[in-house]
Parts: sequence; C-alpha cells; structure tokens
Amino acid sequence: MKTILAAYSGVLKGTGSSILSALQDLPAAFWPCRSKMEKRLQVISVLQWVISFLALGAACTVLLIYMFCTDCWLIAALYTAWLIFDWNTPKQGGRRSSWVRSWTVWTYFRDYFPIRLIKTHNLLPSRNYVFGYHPHGILCFGAFCNFGTEATGFSKKFPGIKPSLATLAGNFRLPVLRDYLMSGGICPVNRNSIDYLLTCNGTGNAVVIVVGGAAESLHCTPGMNSVTLKSRKGFVKIALQKGADLVPVYSFGENDAYKQVIFEEGTYCRYLQKKLQKLLGFAPCLFHGCGLFFGDSWGMVPYGKPITTIVGEPITVPKIEDPSDDTVELYHAMYVKSLVCLFDKYKTRFGLKESDILHIQ
Repeated sequence: MKTILAAYSGVLKGTGSSILSALQDLPAAFWPCRSKMEKRLQVISVLQWVISFLALGAACTVLLIYMFCTDCWLIAALYTAWLIFDWNTPKQGGRRSSWVRSWTVWTYFRDYFPIRLIKTHNLLPSRNYVFGYHPHGILCFGAFCNFGTEATGFSKKFPGIKPSLATLAGNFRLPVLRDYLMSGGICPVNRNSIDYLLTCNGTGNAVVIVVGGAAESLHCTPGMNSVTLKSRKGFVKIALQKGADLVPVYSFGENDAYKQVIFEEGTYCRYLQKKLQKLLGFAPCLFHGCGLFFGDSWGMVPYGKPITTIVGEPITVPKIEDPSDDTVELYHAMYVKSLVCLFDKYKTRFGLKESDILHIQ
C-alpha cells in the first residue's frame, strides 16, 4: 500500500519518472505488466480531473462551512479572509503555475485518449489572439489538456504565446477549485478577465473561448459535427476592440468522449435543461462513459477515443474601439468560413468521410 501511495504522489507532484519502477515492486498478481500499469495510471489521471471539475468546488464549500462548526474554525476563518482578499485575482490574469501545468499526471491524462495538438501556422509573440474552440463536448477534454497543461507541448509549438482557457466565472467562486483552475492558467469567461489579458498583460496572450458554451453541450454526441456559432458574435467584437487576431480551433473526437441522452425539442426534459442552463450558467447534461474496471459498463470515465486539436490560420484583425455591426458581421463571416475550411481540410485524416459537413447552428 505504501508503494501505491508513493507512486500516485509522484504522479501529482510531477516526479513520475520512477512511478512505473515503483509500481513494478507490487506483486505480479496485482499489476501483471507494464502496459496495464500505464493504463490504470491513465484512468486515475483522467478520473481525478473529472471528479475535481464536477465535485471539488462543492465538496470544499461544504467542508469549509462544516469547519466553522468545529475546533478548526480558525483555519476556516483564515482561508475565508484570504478568499475575500484574493477575490479579484481570477479577473486580473490569475495565478498560473508552470510547475502545475507540467505535472506528470497530465501526460497520463493525454495518453489515455490520446490527445494531440497540431499546429498549422506560426503565431507572432508580438500579437494577442482570441482562439475560438469548437466543439464544446461534455467536459472540454481537448481544450483543457492542450491549453490548461503542457502535456501536448503548447509552449514548444507556439513559443512566446501564453494560452488562457476561459471557463464559467462561477467556478472561481468556489474554494480550492478556483486555485486549482488558476494554476493551469484558466480564467473566467467574462469581459473584465478577457479585457485584462488582451489589454494589461502585454502581448503574446491567447485567450481560448469555447464559443458554443453550454447551449452547444446539449447537442454533443458521438459522430455529431455541429457547432453553435451563428449568433455568437461577442468574441469577434472583443477581438476587434482589442486588435487581437482570431484563430479558429477544431477538435476532432471531442464529442466522442461521452454518450449523451439527447431530448427532443418541445419535450419537458428539454425545457427543463434550458431553464436550468439559464439559471445555473451550464447545461445539466445526462451523459455516461465507461466503468472504472469494466469498459462495457456505464460510469464517469470517458471513452478512450482519440482527440486531435487543430489550431488554424490566424485572421488578422484591426483595432477598432467601437466597431459597427457590419464590421462585426464581416469578420464573423470570415471566421466561420475559416473554421469550415479547417474542418474540410482535415476531416478525412481523422475518421470522417469526404461527404461529412460541419453544421453551423
């Protein structure tokens, strides 16, 4: 048991070079071969992120409240004071950690699917960028792995560019989870945060926005090639106001990580999903993956399907402090065309047919 704990501790702390050698000391009946050990570490690495994203914030909030009712109330009070003092940090560039972004656990996370990042064009460190990420999927595994960690080598492929993945602002109101997200360079998807990164943080910044958001996640299912984009023009307006170039990004396989029950429009369940989406800011999807121990059972572990993220050609955008609706419409149309071309160029390389098209909703 001590060997197991030491090995997993090494995964989290980024000292995983000796993980497999440590695990090899276990009895052969427990972990019979190297490939099975690696697979189990990959599953644990993915599952810890899923549980952290879905439950860490809520669990730590409950724990913090409970601690106020115990002899540990002073610790809870000190953390709450720190939370109040640090409240605006996520909106001011956050607190990224190169050490956390380089944890060995993320390489196991990457290899589980596996996830790949493909560069098509150079990005200049003298410019700022707004990446539009598509599709949303259920939990944005490709977006997180590529832009919230260094597992796929973003900094080596795009030297001088610092990615900041934008997610729900509500996540940064939850204790501990907010710090976990900020350590990966993740920021709130609100105007103040994006303005700061594109205005007050120099150049070489890339804000990654999952454009489809919660609405798009309700349509995510294996084999679906659809993005919510027609009415999403706010990110284009921000890019124009800040003079940040637009970069389309498409992840093949993102929708294959989970299977989802899709309720038809007009049904009560669909109505309830949309109401909760407006109330909570995210869509309560009914989805499942595979089981922890048996691949043919249902569970929270995503399916190990390849996810390949293509970073497209940047669209040069002028700086216009008050762009007209026509200007926004023009650059939005350019962005849509560029995204469709990116999809069409690479679709047959990643399991799709030449006849498959990208549906823009």
